[in-house]
Amino acid sequence: MKKNLSSYFLLFLTFFKIGLFTFGGGYAMIAILQDEIVTKKKWIETNEFLDMIAVSESTPGPIAINMATYIGYKTLGVFGAVFATIGVVLPSLVIIYIISLFLNRFLEIRIVQHAFMGIKCAVAILILQAGFRLLKKMDRNIVSIIIFILATTIMFAINLFSINFSSIYLILIGGIIGLLVSFLIQKRGAK
Repeated sequence: MKKNLSSYFLLFLTFFKIGLFTFGGGYAMIAILQDEIVTKKKWIETNEFLDMIAVSESTPGPIAINMATYIGYKTLGVFGAVFATIGVVLPSLVIIYIISLFLNRFLEIRIVQHAFMGIKCAVAILILQAGFRLLKKMDRNIVSIIIFILATTIMFAINLFSINFSSIYLILIGGIIGLLVSFLIQKRGAK
């Protein structure tokens, strides 16, 4: 992508649209980001997108902002990162500010309560859709399958028994296992 004003505007507009029409935070944005950035715009490849999700999830800050910053930087450098990040944040900032002005009265409106119930269902579907897409494109080997099964089982058990356990620990444990397996494979190959 060429570094000109129209490219920066396109990047900003793309992330503004993603930020404006995605409810439910970063995980709900993954499916929309993949559709916009990988499928339609072809700014990055699927494997790089999967790596970006892993990095965005394991670094501090909201996943959507981390992903916008990464994609902006990847496509248009530092200013691209700034434009993409502002684009994805601005809709939420404006909407939350407007809602905060009259939050209590807003949440008491019956139609708003019903709208939020519907939005929650749609967000759950978007998150599942993103998960299935990523699962289909993941490199399948014995280690990744075992990590996936263990992480899924642990998360279900944690939710089922209402255990206070951060999913960040699962990500860190998965990363450590991946590093150990990679180290063992390299060591075995060196012999």
